[in-house]
Amino acid sequence: MPVIQPVVDLVDILVQQGLSHAVISPGSRSAAITLAFARNQAVKTLVSIDERSAGYIALGLATELGKPVAVVCPSGTAAYNLAPAVAEAFFSQVPLLVITADRPAEWIHQQDGQTIYQRDIYGRHVKASLELPTDDHPPDIIWHTNRVANEAYLTASCYPLGPVHLNVPIREPFYPLESEEYIPRRNRIIRSLSVQPDLSLADWHTLQEEWEDAGKILIAGGQGPANPQLTEILGKITEEWEIPVLGDVTSNLGNHPDFISMQDIALLPDDADSLRPDLLVTFGESLLSKKFRNFIRKFPPKKHWHIGNGTHLTDSLQSLTLRIPVAPVHFFAKMLEDIDFKSFVENRALFDGAYKNEWLRRDREAARVVSESIEENLTSLNDLSSIKILASLLEEADLVHLGNSMPVRYANILKRLGLRQEIRANRGTSGIDGCVSTAIGSALATDRKVFLIVGDVTFLYDRNGFLLEEFPSNLKILVLNNGGGHIFRMIDGPTRQPELGTYFETRHHFNAESTVREAGLRYFSVKEASHLEARIGEFVQHKGAALLEVFTDPDANKKVYSAIQEAYRKLRSN
Repeated sequence: MPVIQPVVDLVDILVQQGLSHAVISPGSRSAAITLAFARNQAVKTLVSIDERSAGYIALGLATELGKPVAVVCPSGTAAYNLAPAVAEAFFSQVPLLVITADRPAEWIHQQDGQTIYQRDIYGRHVKASLELPTDDHPPDIIWHTNRVANEAYLTASCYPLGPVHLNVPIREPFYPLESEEYIPRRNRIIRSLSVQPDLSLADWHTLQEEWEDAGKILIAGGQGPANPQLTEILGKITEEWEIPVLGDVTSNLGNHPDFISMQDIALLPDDADSLRPDLLVTFGESLLSKKFRNFIRKFPPKKHWHIGNGTHLTDSLQSLTLRIPVAPVHFFAKMLEDIDFKSFVENRALFDGAYKNEWLRRDREAARVVSESIEENLTSLNDLSSIKILASLLEEADLVHLGNSMPVRYANILKRLGLRQEIRANRGTSGIDGCVSTAIGSALATDRKVFLIVGDVTFLYDRNGFLLEEFPSNLKILVLNNGGGHIFRMIDGPTRQPELGTYFETRHHFNAESTVREAGLRYFSVKEASHLEARIGEFVQHKGAALLEVFTDPDANKKVYSAIQEAYRKLRSN
């Protein structure tokens, strides 16, 4: 029977659990899986011929949808090409269902094509590795298929979110006859309730007492999705309690005027001891700012609490003293409510504002230096000015994806200067390999306008993301083409090597125009500084998908970035 019933049931169960999107890479061995998705009217399917791009497109979709998205590929090395996206999903906690077709196990090492060791192929980079049975005849196989399908979806969507690998060995024949239909059995769905962990009353009292006695408190947010409720609570804490709240651009903390965001400029190695906190309270995922990480490592607090559920003991700042496994919104809301009530009853002031004021003063000094340096260099075509002008023209509801290497770092020092949008970035593994495809997936999942800012190498590396039948019309891409890996000019080690241009920057003369025109997008380019602002305006206002390529001077980029650092050091030394 060519209709493979366990595969039909698998897709039916996933759909009943809530799956609505699948990204499919074509192939023969995966035909049964592909057809089961394609013929299920409840699933929106997308075809991407490059598995690496397909994985990242699924990643972008799952990030915006907030629920599992399936990515399907044929057997053999196709499965390995999904590995970068799987790793990013694992460390970014994005729910992917990675469904790989496979040959039956007895054909491994029998010189059969596209046959490799696929079970557990992603190792520790998935939450679970599951496999469907090869046959469907014994009654227990129906039960087994049902259990595996339910387990795959529930595991991907329970905290912490993440990828699950489902390997599907398939025997021939697997192409149905025209008369055969894909009709699922009456499948049983298993539900799972979510749990919100909390602390005992005694633990809350202890934490509140330590908070009140701490002295200088600093709250720092790592990468995370926008959470208006959390932003509102932290805004009240910094206003009412005079506690500084710091966040990278990837923390999505909103635009409160007292939030600290210029730490990449304001923290100088030999001029930061006065900013050392007594109690550091962190939440979220990775911290982008290397200067902040080094600052805490050099000037560790007496106590460091990390708020949030997690399965790993993460101590990247080398100062952790307490892990508090509750949701940040719940933690800060309860602290605010209970301590406010206690201070009202006791009729006493809470905190001294001197520590927050010192952070704010440096933050605003750094913002002024960055703004003045950009204004002074508007006559040169450079990356930072390009991003600043684009940011000034975006609407607050727009979604911004940032490429790794320099774009995400540039954006981090522009937060105070008007970058008000919600941010996405692949900071789980911080690779450049799927930034374009991730943004494409994100745009396919939302009606919002999506802007991607990437360097030239990142764009060129991921051009296969454009190999789609229909490109999302709400996506616009800014490519900063400085002719190579510009970040290596900013790192001390490579700049001292004579091989910088050949082996680190990898200088090139490619551009994006042919790729963009072949995909049917509108192409804009800028090669003179005098045309930059007008061309960016045209690009933003264009109706439909578009790409703007700004050809910047790598020497000018380094000059602007170095000038900012030097100007702030000079300001602090006076």
